[in-house]
Amino acid sequence: MGIVAYARKHAAFLAFSAVAMCAPLFIGNKYYLSILAFTATRLMVALGLNLLMGQAGQVSLGHAAFVAIGAYGSAVMTTRWSVNPWLAMLVAALLAAGVAAILGVPTLKLRGHYLAMATLGFGEIVFILLVQLKGLTLGTDGISGIPSLTIGSLDFGRPRAYHWLAWGVALLMLRMSLNLVDSRVGRSLRALDRAEIAALSLGVNTSFRKVQVFVVSAVFASVAGSFYVHYIHYISPDSFSVTFSVVLVTTVVLGGLGNVWGAVWGSIFMLFLPEYLKRFNQDYTNLVFGLMLIVVMIFLPGGLVGLRHVPARLRRRFTPPDALPAEDT
Repeated sequence: MGIVAYARKHAAFLAFSAVAMCAPLFIGNKYYLSILAFTATRLMVALGLNLLMGQAGQVSLGHAAFVAIGAYGSAVMTTRWSVNPWLAMLVAALLAAGVAAILGVPTLKLRGHYLAMATLGFGEIVFILLVQLKGLTLGTDGISGIPSLTIGSLDFGRPRAYHWLAWGVALLMLRMSLNLVDSRVGRSLRALDRAEIAALSLGVNTSFRKVQVFVVSAVFASVAGSFYVHYIHYISPDSFSVTFSVVLVTTVVLGGLGNVWGAVWGSIFMLFLPEYLKRFNQDYTNLVFGLMLIVVMIFLPGGLVGLRHVPARLRRRFTPPDALPAEDT
């Protein structure tokens, strides 16, 4: 495929990548750069969760646990055992993958609210362990002094450098997710979501596919957790309660379940809107944010990615029937 043909086929991805990577050139405020960087780590989690829920149709209410495994794995190994941060991130990701594989084999045989409750229980177990294992996690005091990611003399602890690193990884995960959705594996996941018995009869190994996508989503979440702690240099169990798992699910559903770009817009919306609302009244931020979520879900059941269909719907709604094209009447 030539460069021109590739650019045409992936124009949306290339345009978004250019905007994301060039943003630090026009934004000098460290606070806003940090928000953008946190959007990248949230996107990493949302992409994996979107593959799990949107493509394979498997509900997870305990994904904060995998973020915690990455975060605490990196924090403990670097502060207590002096492990290189990059190696610690890799080991934490492998640990998350192993836990997801072990958990996924029995859990993903469940369906519907039974699966949701099982993953919720897993998230609560991990949260309790983070609080109670004080000899390892320091409990509610949290772990501080976590080192920044570095390559030689290049320190990624600075906002602009960290932005480029975090968004570089997030964009790589976005490209991987887009490729996966268009591949044979992606088609088998969608078949699994729509009609599992039919997919099984056509030769799709449904059990393996469920565990496979569960492991991928866990690794994405673990990497996001590691990036997060190496930037803020502190972590505590409060960041990984069931509330965070609900926020992650809301991010995916709000953006557009089953659409990879929905994870992008959901992550941006869920991080930037609360920050914008804080300008007006801190006390009413959650109230206004909640009302806006309700409005979006009622009028945009397909999520924020469905906004592109609104003009066409409005034209059909307000155009007289005799003025519509023949195929629309």
